[in-house]
Amino acid sequence: MRRLTALLPALLATVLSAAGATLSLAQTASPPAAAAAQVRHFPPDEDLQVMLDYLVEDGETPGIVLGILEADGSTRILQAGSAGPGTRPLGPRTVFEIGSINKTFTGTILAGMVARGEVKLDDPVQKYLPSNVRVPSRNGRQITLLDLATHRSGLPRLPNNHVPADRGNPYADYTVEKLYAFLSNHELRRDVGAEFEYSNLGFGLLGHALGRAAGKPFEQLVQERILGPLGMEMTGYGREGEMGAWHARGHDGRGQVVSFWEGTDAIHGAGGLRSSLEDMLDYLRAQLGPADTELERAMRVAQRAHQQYPENALGLAWAIRTVNGRTIVSHGGGTGGFSTMIAFDPERRAGFVMLTNTGDFGDDLAMDFLVRGAPLDLPEVRVPREALARYAGEYQPATGRPIFVRLEDDGTMTIRVGGNVRFRMHAESDSTFYLKRAPWRVRFTRDAAGAVSGLALNVDGTEQTARRIGDRALTPREEAAAVRDLPLPAEEMARYEGTYTLRLGEQSMALRVFVQDGRLMSQATGQPAFRLRSQGSHVFIPDFDDEVRLVFTVQNGRAAGLTLHQGGREIPGTRTQ
Repeated sequence: MRRLTALLPALLATVLSAAGATLSLAQTASPPAAAAAQVRHFPPDEDLQVMLDYLVEDGETPGIVLGILEADGSTRILQAGSAGPGTRPLGPRTVFEIGSINKTFTGTILAGMVARGEVKLDDPVQKYLPSNVRVPSRNGRQITLLDLATHRSGLPRLPNNHVPADRGNPYADYTVEKLYAFLSNHELRRDVGAEFEYSNLGFGLLGHALGRAAGKPFEQLVQERILGPLGMEMTGYGREGEMGAWHARGHDGRGQVVSFWEGTDAIHGAGGLRSSLEDMLDYLRAQLGPADTELERAMRVAQRAHQQYPENALGLAWAIRTVNGRTIVSHGGGTGGFSTMIAFDPERRAGFVMLTNTGDFGDDLAMDFLVRGAPLDLPEVRVPREALARYAGEYQPATGRPIFVRLEDDGTMTIRVGGNVRFRMHAESDSTFYLKRAPWRVRFTRDAAGAVSGLALNVDGTEQTARRIGDRALTPREEAAAVRDLPLPAEEMARYEGTYTLRLGEQSMALRVFVQDGRLMSQATGQPAFRLRSQGSHVFIPDFDDEVRLVFTVQNGRAAGLTLHQGGREIPGTRTQ
């Protein structure tokens, strides 16, 4: 479902939920093959197809392709929507920008080079750069290759001399010379290794350093050591030939076609790769099969926890977390026009690749099933259409956004909690229903006269009631249009930029507000970045949840603090940078 991860939980728990957690893979054992083969983590194709169709129809993305690897080694590919105007039909060979999934290739290259004795994890990155380039250090501690690969170098997310000539293609002109100039003049704000800070800059530097250590461009390293051995012919940094002919067009959150993103050797360790679902399934398969080759052994090393946290860990680029005692290894990717995800359970040898051609995609459909397992599949009863029609309408819980129930043209019924796409409902009786998209149960209630008066929604054993307030359900597009996003000039956005420290008791969280690609963004430490939508009067809604509000306090034309409003709580924050 749509990501509803809020800022408040990040304040109450260890950061790095974006990075995840696990034990070292060397400490885990795979289940017997026969037992693993009996487990299905994903729904049947016919159910999945409905879910993908709703994602497209409800405006989450113009197009989506999903590749599934089950524990028995079988694979499935599904798709919905379009690759964009002027493109070939969407399918397994369609090429997408995969964004930061690129970093997992870099982590694998690093692991392989360590195994070959070409580099060491604790080598200072300075060792592989020209002598006239000064890599910043702090308190006598130099930045190592491992620091870069685990986002603990102390380097920022992006360099301060990153001023793209074309914000629609922001990395095309960030050269190695600019990278060297930044490094030579930068002073670290914190000790090396002290904290996690996700850094595209750091991974770009890592890829460049590995290329110099090998005596060839990093792009060539990726081709020779990963793409070639795996036969990934529709993966690379360029758009020539067949890759260009099969390339999807990216879209922004408004559904408008946007520019492709290009990179340079200063960036290629962090992003720039493009790939098809067919190729990415080969990449996923290699992550989970027997580690018989040099490449597959390097992949296993990259998957292991190289930086451990109380509830999560980092591999060499990979985000690793433990969910209900299970290990999930993953990495997402995002560019201006594409959002992607790869994730797998190394013990059960199941996983998925999901590629979309929108830069504003935020649905966890495939991850939900990987973590939770196959959906409810209960006996269904047939309910006459006229009986279903009585339930259609808008329902309002005591708190939160409305719930919409629709009778679709094909005679099925759907439910949608505001902000999500539709979920198909399956009848257990003439008044109770279950979902396959999520483990929810729905029970409709009637008043003394027999009219439908409300519903009870059961989520994980907790029941929420909602009263019926109308017989018409807003479509997702109608609802989205009702949420404002007021345009802000650059000078207006600049007044909010900075780092804010929010405190709840003894817990604290740093929230960074910054401008990226002409949008005001927010990012809690260790969390993904989200767009802030202006509501006027210094009030903003984070893109992940319309019920959260950030209200800035502005003094002398500059934000001095903010207050996070969520779930009836108000959490103050002061500007610290």
